[in-house]
Amino acid sequence: MDTTIRNLDERAYRALKARAALTGRTIGETVNEAIQVYLARPGDHLRTGTLADLRPRPFPHGNERLSEEVDQVVYGG
Repeated sequence: MDTTIRNLDERAYRALKARAALTGRTIGETVNEAIQVYLARPGDHLRTGTLADLRPRPFPHGNERLSEEVDQVVYGG
């Protein structure tokens, strides 16, 4: 099936495309696998309530810049 997916994060898509190429797979094969893994997870992704009920969780001490460090490793800079 051919499907168009809109509003993908550009960086995430580029990383997915690169990983697919490195493993000799197509983007479609990689997306299908990701969907299957997501659907196989237990119902922890099924939540009740609203987004307003969600509260941020703090990073453990020493990981305040973790997101920036991951970006540095993945995307260089």
